[in-house]
Amino acid sequence: MNTQRPEIRRGRKYEQVLTGAREVFLRDGFDGASVDDIARAAKVSKATLYNYFPDKREMFMEMAREQCARQTELILQEIDMTAPTPDVLAFTARGMLRFILSEFGLKVFRICVAEADRFPELGRRFYESGPAMGRQHLAAFLRFACERGELTIVDFDMAAAQFQELCKADLYLRMVFGIDNSFEEVEIEKVVEEAVSTFMARYGT
Repeated sequence: MNTQRPEIRRGRKYEQVLTGAREVFLRDGFDGASVDDIARAAKVSKATLYNYFPDKREMFMEMAREQCARQTELILQEIDMTAPTPDVLAFTARGMLRFILSEFGLKVFRICVAEADRFPELGRRFYESGPAMGRQHLAAFLRFACERGELTIVDFDMAAAQFQELCKADLYLRMVFGIDNSFEEVEIEKVVEEAVSTFMARYGT
C-alpha cells in the first residue's frame, strides 16, 4: 500500500489559503468546516484551493504544522542558548505555555482528540510538528547544558518530556476542560518557576 503523502504545492496564494483555513477550522472545527467556507474566507476559488491541497485533512494538517513551526522558530530566534540553564528553561516554558494556552493551540488539540478515531493522522502529524519537535530542540539544549557542567542527565528525551509535562501543571487541564479561559500573568509565572526549580532539583549539578 502506498502511504506517501500527497505533494503540497506552494505558490502565490498559499499563505492566503492557510489563513482562510485557520479562520474556518478554529471557528467551526474540523467536521463543521466546509471547503466552500474556507474558499470564501481565503478569497479564492475552490479550484485554486484544490490546486494547493488535495483534501481538507491535508489542509488542516499543513495549517497546524505551519503554525507550530512558526512558534518554534520564534522561540529559537529570541532565546539565548548561552544564558544560564534556569533562564533558558524559564524562557522555553513561557513560550510553550503561550502556545498551549492560546486559542489556536487549544482548539487544534481538541480537534485532533475529537477526530482521533476517524482520522488518527491528524493527531499524529500535530504531535510530530508540535510537542515532538519542541522536545527535540529542548533535548538538544539539555545535552549542551550537560556538556558545560550545569546538568547531569542520562536520557535527554525523557528529561525533555518531563519538563514539558511540568509546564502543563494545573493551568493546562483547567483550560482544556473549560474551567478557565484565561490566566493572570502571575499564575503563569508561578508554573514556570515551579517547573524550572523542580527540574533543576532533579537534574542540576
